[in-house]
Amino acid sequence: MPGTNPIQRFRSNWQDEVDSAAQYHAMAMSEPDEAVARVYRELAAIEEKHAVFWEDQLRKAGIEVGQRKPSWRSCVLSWIARRFGAQLILPTVATSEYKNRNDYLHQPETTGTRMTLQERNHARILQSLLTRSSGAPGNELARVEGRHRNVGGNALRAAVLGANDGLCSNLSLVMGVAGASANERFVLLSGMAGLLAGAFSMALGEWVSVTSSRELAAREMNVERDELAFAPEEEREELQLIYEAKGLTGDMAKDLSQRLVDDPHNALDVLTREELGLDPQELGGSAHVAALTSFLLFALGAIIPVAPFFVLHGQTGVLASIGTSSLVLFGLGAAITIFTGRPAWISGCRQLFLGLAAAGITFALGRAFGVALE
Repeated sequence: MPGTNPIQRFRSNWQDEVDSAAQYHAMAMSEPDEAVARVYRELAAIEEKHAVFWEDQLRKAGIEVGQRKPSWRSCVLSWIARRFGAQLILPTVATSEYKNRNDYLHQPETTGTRMTLQERNHARILQSLLTRSSGAPGNELARVEGRHRNVGGNALRAAVLGANDGLCSNLSLVMGVAGASANERFVLLSGMAGLLAGAFSMALGEWVSVTSSRELAAREMNVERDELAFAPEEEREELQLIYEAKGLTGDMAKDLSQRLVDDPHNALDVLTREELGLDPQELGGSAHVAALTSFLLFALGAIIPVAPFFVLHGQTGVLASIGTSSLVLFGLGAAITIFTGRPAWISGCRQLFLGLAAAGITFALGRAFGVALE
């Protein structure tokens, strides 16, 4: 969106805010729980303030805004909410808010405003409402959540995928070179070069990604610290909305948010976690650890198709490389089913087929180029 015509961008932003406000008003009207209805009304009020902001931008550009009219899609969603209840459109609205939560991040007009943080906060509030809307008691939710994978599962998944990247990419490279040349030393040299180039590339990319995320998180924490100092009441109101969305009554949420804001240190910690979704102690983890881990995982997978050429020669080395890589490809595909729940043999065979297909294509291309250069 930042690359579009400014007037079109202003109009699009304005219409999105008008649509969101209309939907929240409709959801508030049909919500039987007054505490939740109040949350919807507060969200609508914030979206209307955002609409006013874009109206001002349009007027500064010499454009007459006209009357606020929700789009046909917003009208349909609002009608469904009024007719059948807010819960029916809550997942749709929550998904939209989450998807668009960073739309204002790179728009120059919103620099220095709280609009990006507010949009992110809206997404988080709606996620809380979605969790609450299940109606399941706490112990039942705990049993259900126990079936999901924890953080260790995510780390294991990343390890499997990292090794798979190294294996597939280097197997394709090695087979391409083997198709073009029967010289095992050249194949070995190319394979090791591919291993190092790929591992360093993955490590550098991970380091840049984590470092950038940490810098952005630190900047957002500084913004929260400044806002807490200069606008404590607004921060308290946002915390109150979050706690009401989680199920606290209005009085309890107000009392809790006030006590938090009265202690600036704890307030910044809570706001960072609740509003930004960040752990202030970690800020996304260590860039050096992430880079080293990516390097090692990629190298671990990439060495597999190269290793046979250290002891074998010619066609024997090629066959051994394909055989060893095939076994590991199937194993990695089967390991992924830990997270997907699919049959291990199906995922294993699929991974094997895709990996060998890529290797076969590069081998054929290498053979064609090798013959053409002779």
